[in-house]
Amino acid sequence: MEPIRLDKLLADAGLGSRSQVRQLIRKGLVTVDGAPAKGGEQKVDPEGQEILCQGEPMAYARFSYFLLNKPAGVVSAVTDARDKTVVELIEEPKRRDLFPVGRLDKDTEGLLLITNDGLLASRLLSPGRHVEKTYYAEVDGPLSELDVSLFAEGLDIGEPRRTLPARLEIEESGPERSQARLTITEGKYHQVKRMFQAIGRRVRYLKRLSMGPLGLDPALAPGEYRPLSREEVEALKREAAAPRPREGQKKEEAP
Repeated sequence: MEPIRLDKLLADAGLGSRSQVRQLIRKGLVTVDGAPAKGGEQKVDPEGQEILCQGEPMAYARFSYFLLNKPAGVVSAVTDARDKTVVELIEEPKRRDLFPVGRLDKDTEGLLLITNDGLLASRLLSPGRHVEKTYYAEVDGPLSELDVSLFAEGLDIGEPRRTLPARLEIEESGPERSQARLTITEGKYHQVKRMFQAIGRRVRYLKRLSMGPLGLDPALAPGEYRPLSREEVEALKREAAAPRPREGQKKEEAP
């Protein structure tokens, strides 16, 4: 990899702000290949040089990937003047370049990918890539097979074009409340709520279960997170690199 500034490496490793890690360097607590570091601006190669801080080796990961079970009441943003953000829930390592991949409404729970890999994020969010996202929803009133057909055809949610075909799976239908799973391949503003609204149903509870090959970890309580495994990261990268389906064409399902 290309050399990077020493203060950036130490800050990204969670040792403090750039000004704080520069103090460590000035105190002689950081060494590069056995010699005291020259300064925060010193360029280093994390893969080819031995970098120690107070005797501990510094590993550097260019990109970080976290699976968060977003709780209700937290906003999908990097900063917000009024509410706590999803990025603030990620405590270790304390990176300052993380952001959520896409958005969930403030009252929506579930899977949210947090990363600093901008290229992967832009590909996963690309409208033409049609990455599947599955939600669990509880709505007012009954759901029927007619609704399944309407979702499969695409719905008018007040935009110039109908939504792309979506897969509605009814888990339980009752006169006052129903439960269902909905898989969409777009990310329009409030899309799931607007789709149910188009058939006269109001969403009472919404939780995202999956995004592409990444599924919500049942071991994570709302507000908890964990790093993605290498296999999960590779699966997301394959999804992001897959050929884009043509307009109106469904992605081929794995056998």
